[in-house]
Amino acid sequence: MIRRISIVIAAFAAVTNLSHAAIFELPPEGQGVIGAVSMVVATYDDTLVDIARRYGLGYHDIVRANPDVNVWVPGEGTEIVLPNRFVLPPGPRTGLVLNLAEYRMYYYPEPAAGEPAKVHTYPMSIGRMDWETPLGRTQIVAMAKNPTWYPPQSIRDEHAADGDPLPRIVPPGPKNPLGTRALRLGIPGYLIHGTNRPAGVGMRVSHGCVRMFPEDVEFLFDRIRVKTGVRIIDVPIKIGWDGEYIVAEAHQLLEVPQR
Repeated sequence: MIRRISIVIAAFAAVTNLSHAAIFELPPEGQGVIGAVSMVVATYDDTLVDIARRYGLGYHDIVRANPDVNVWVPGEGTEIVLPNRFVLPPGPRTGLVLNLAEYRMYYYPEPAAGEPAKVHTYPMSIGRMDWETPLGRTQIVAMAKNPTWYPPQSIRDEHAADGDPLPRIVPPGPKNPLGTRALRLGIPGYLIHGTNRPAGVGMRVSHGCVRMFPEDVEFLFDRIRVKTGVRIIDVPIKIGWDGEYIVAEAHQLLEVPQR
């Protein structure tokens, strides 16, 4: 179960955009907490998945923060906790940082002249236990709008074994699992991309690639460039200072396949 433990809950740097990414002013060096925990009230037709997407959260984020709430029928009037308070991941605050343990990425764009530095954060999906997302440093080497998907033979074999054969080429459109945008990484075969199944964002469901909500990947695509550095880490426990207080954020360890 996810636990965000802190000595104090207070107001943090204001979110400047909730329609796609959560964007915060970057705390000064030595400080490392952004966002705030808040609550909303569910309507009669809400699901937790709907609410998560609306507020920049993934599946595990909202389910673990609301363990006693039915995922698909939370119920009109139910108070829903939004765990939008984050400790920044360790290491340099540059480029893209993907922390697999929390199913979340952080983007540190170069600040415009005369403007404060900011950090974007987005929920993401990662590779299944048998198709792990690799760790390490890389960069974005190519970007594509409305990409065509060429399923690797290994994925085509898996689908064929399940009675769901894939074509050799999947053109752009609603049946394309890459969605409308793709960022190719320097690690051969791996992408950051959109999805045609957004309900799975924030889960361990991919063949190793990183999936984002369609609106998030389109928003990021317009603000990032080729050669942006990417650091993929697996840090389940993060600790950071918020003023005089220290804040800890803990996540479940990812299961690893038996070798």
